Amino acid sequence: MGTPGEKEEKVSLDLSEEILLSMEVGMSFKDYNGRISSMDFHRASSYLVTASDDESIRLYDVAAGTSLKTINSKKYGVDLVCFTSHPTTVIYSSKNGWDESLRLLSLHDNKYLRYFKGHHDRVVSLSLCPRKDCFISGSLDRTVLLWDQRAEKCQGLLHVQGRPAISYDDQGLVFAIAFGGYIRMFDARMYEKGPFELFSVGGDVSDANVVKFSNDGRLLLVTTTDGHIHVLDSFRGTLLFAYNVTPVSCNSTLEASFSPDGMFVISSSGDGSIYAWSVRSGKEVASWRSATSDIGPPVVKWAPGSLMFATGSSELSFWVPDLSKIGAFVGKK
Repeated sequence: MGTPGEKEEKVSLDLSEEILLSMEVGMSFKDYNGRISSMDFHRASSYLVTASDDESIRLYDVAAGTSLKTINSKKYGVDLVCFTSHPTTVIYSSKNGWDESLRLLSLHDNKYLRYFKGHHDRVVSLSLCPRKDCFISGSLDRTVLLWDQRAEKCQGLLHVQGRPAISYDDQGLVFAIAFGGYIRMFDARMYEKGPFELFSVGGDVSDANVVKFSNDGRLLLVTTTDGHIHVLDSFRGTLLFAYNVTPVSCNSTLEASFSPDGMFVISSSGDGSIYAWSVRSGKEVASWRSATSDIGPPVVKWAPGSLMFATGSSELSFWVPDLSKIGAFVGKK
């Protein structure tokens, strides 16, 4: 429980279009020797983990602004990385082309705790259940596998007809699988019965890249290689908005992320730019040109419960509001 002063400050700094417009890089780490392919904020600590094409997994304490640890995965490479419920344990996918196992790794002592074998092609989507020690993985082998972190063998298998993008909702009760112009909604407890809902994304049949739920579970977004970010009502399947950016190559991923309050979406773009969109109006609120636009779309993620987002390209950047600019933006209206 914070002091009254802390509470008052949080209320006065609710995310707004003015605050978004003021955001700029407050801190960056430029010691990468390759493109950042994935990042994840821990849900309950100030830690962030990144995976990079330089075959490194790096742990940061965002609150302290420090790099805590770098672990190299030279043998397997690293592509996607996600925290488990523990702030120094991660699950990551390989990038060596010959071993598609997922790995449970302790960053504390650099030990593999478990291997998850089952996929036969590159894993392109990974989502951990927020409430239980379960996770799902989607692969170019056209399967989605369901796992328990305590067991090496998968607990369930779903066949798909395309590149799958997958995500649990914030309660871990539902997961979504997007491919082929549709989002399929599954009850996590009865997934073997098939999807209980099928939502269309307006005729966009290009490969789905990411699918995400808003924190309150009411909204759903899906990005596609054609440069579209579709936002839907997750209960009715109604298409609310479609934002358009520069398409991405088939080897890249168009990232997007809801703000913690679900009122804004930030996205990357095939030209390396970053955009912010209002969910309420459907309009673009802000855009930023990436200094490293030559290496494709950056990874973008909002920090949980914070007025900050991170981008990853050939460097890691943390974007925060410049409060000295707020008055100027308000005055423009």
